[in-house]
Amino acid sequence: MLEEFDDDTTDESTRRRPRRRMGWGRRLTVSVLAFLLLVVIGIGGYAWFLSSKVDRNLARENLLGDARSQTETTTGKKLVDDAGTNYLLIGSDARPGETASRADVIQLVHVDADHDNVWIIHFPRDLYVPVPGHGEDKINAAYAYGQSPLLVQTIQDLVGVKINHVAKTDFEGFKQLTDSLGGVRVNNAQASPKYAEGPLDLDGDQALEYVRERKTLAEGDISRGQRQQAWLKGIMSETLTPGVLLNPSKLSGVIDAGTQHTIVDEDLTTGTIRSEAIKLRGVRGSDIHFVTAPFSGYGTAPNGGSIDILDEAGMADLSDALRTDQMESYQE
Repeated sequence: MLEEFDDDTTDESTRRRPRRRMGWGRRLTVSVLAFLLLVVIGIGGYAWFLSSKVDRNLARENLLGDARSQTETTTGKKLVDDAGTNYLLIGSDARPGETASRADVIQLVHVDADHDNVWIIHFPRDLYVPVPGHGEDKINAAYAYGQSPLLVQTIQDLVGVKINHVAKTDFEGFKQLTDSLGGVRVNNAQASPKYAEGPLDLDGDQALEYVRERKTLAEGDISRGQRQQAWLKGIMSETLTPGVLLNPSKLSGVIDAGTQHTIVDEDLTTGTIRSEAIKLRGVRGSDIHFVTAPFSGYGTAPNGGSIDILDEAGMADLSDALRTDQMESYQE
């Protein structure tokens, strides 16, 4: 079972290298957690029942597109595909009935080759990067231009490793997961007009509002990433309590909520999920690491939009760590 997570926070004024800050996703990352629960509760009949539920709920689409067969970046650099496994997790900002959307949350999850450590790399949506075929733009614009396949290509170009699988979710799934747990408690590090500093108990609607707020926060999109961290810790901590794991009805509801609004690529079968979960059965809380893709500061795009400036040297370091499966060397 995953163990407890450290809730310590760091004073913003001491952070001089933004690329070392932690970031995280929303319910997408918990989809991976839901898969791990199949192992946590055992390999008996109930686990198989839950596995079948996951298979029924998950939708599958061609989320990789042409990137599925690519062996090189768009600049001709070989994509490394034998140094761990990489999952792209996308949180779409599409609301019910909408077809056009941008990627509100972008997480690259790297599982090392030994399945001993998991690295969750948050790409701020305002990170200004080269988007194949579209010049430079915010990274979430790649999703608007070409949906998941173009976002995959954009990130592969940045980090130089093959993205093996993709999963995406939407707002409704985020709210349902929170509510399936009866709400979530977060440790809010930065007060805003509606949310005081300190412990907060949030239902689904409140949690969605909480993690999407940025205009009133000190560092905008980056501070919002910290709120997403607080939510993710709360979700993971609550899900792993005996009150959930040992309650078949509640656990079934949590897995329902964690998969009903999730779409995965066509190669991510239930068998693959189950196999990966078994390999990850030894992972503990201290083996899950959160980092933010490197940026050097804030600026303004030619169209007047606010951007996070890409730290090219830092991105080269991140790429080297991923390509050699040595992510521990990237962290301070």
